[in-house]
Amino acid sequence: MYSQTDIDFRLAFVSQHPERLRQIRLLLADSGLGLDSDISLFVEAWSGSRLVGCAGLAANVIKCVAVDETQRGENLSARLLAEVENAALTRGHFHLFLCTRPCNKERFARSGFWPVAQSGNNAVLMENTPQGITRYCRLLQKQRQPGERIGAIVMNANPFTLGHRYLVEQAAQRCDWLHLFVVQEDASFFPFADRLRMVCAGVAHLPNVTVHEGSQYIISRATFPAYFLKESGKVQQAWSEIDALIFHDRIAPALGITHRFVGSEPFCDVTRQYNQTLHTLLSDRIEVVELPRIKAAGNPISASEVRRLLKTERFSRIQEIVPQSTFAHLEAHYRSAEAV
Repeated sequence: MYSQTDIDFRLAFVSQHPERLRQIRLLLADSGLGLDSDISLFVEAWSGSRLVGCAGLAANVIKCVAVDETQRGENLSARLLAEVENAALTRGHFHLFLCTRPCNKERFARSGFWPVAQSGNNAVLMENTPQGITRYCRLLQKQRQPGERIGAIVMNANPFTLGHRYLVEQAAQRCDWLHLFVVQEDASFFPFADRLRMVCAGVAHLPNVTVHEGSQYIISRATFPAYFLKESGKVQQAWSEIDALIFHDRIAPALGITHRFVGSEPFCDVTRQYNQTLHTLLSDRIEVVELPRIKAAGNPISASEVRRLLKTERFSRIQEIVPQSTFAHLEAHYRSAEAV
């Protein structure tokens, strides 16, 4: 066994040291872990020429913490966490998250992480403060509105289409107030700031709608830490259950939400399964209302179709399936000089 006094901690920036990823992959594989592609840096623990530990950082999410079997029980994982937290702090990330197998929950709790939500035996989401989710919900409570029917929609709006607008309009008609959350992570074709701007413009005519920046408690599947789940079905289940449970247990009570509105999903199996998870996990307290998608030229309107048309600059077709406010944004930012 290697002595802890011999451990040397190093930073490896993925963009600068791609050759070191091979050793990291091998170490992770020995622990039954994969490598998430959005990690920007690793803290590495070396004993001489041997890599014996690593911990990755993707923005403010800690991922891919692994320790060589010769070092387990020697508190190296706690030291790795301390080092990667310091690396995050120097980059301005003070509120940190990690997702791990539930069997590791106590180990990470000893290093100052508190559980937020858990998906069975698949995954638990943790954060480095006991007050994070409570503080967020306290802020939400300040935007609580009176009424017996309080609705909510969560959307990516990549970009905001006539289908999105129809869903919001229908929900707003059925509710005293509607809370609209826009997924915050920049993991989409359109940056979050642009998506938020298009949503706000597209619903500005509705007096009983509050648009919220999604926060990191509205979880994007694109950024969900999945390195410890090898089966894609378990990744989908863990993400959807953790997202639904945070909404059910914390967000909905803070705003008095009684109804969650979703659009039917004819194209994407992942979204269709997510809608089913909402029906299953929210139904004891929140009515999940699934509305059919509207069509244009006989086909359901989808944001993916807008993105496809945008690649070939088919703006006349795009204009048929997005609000004028969205179309103006797309024309201003994505129409080339040759297409004018």
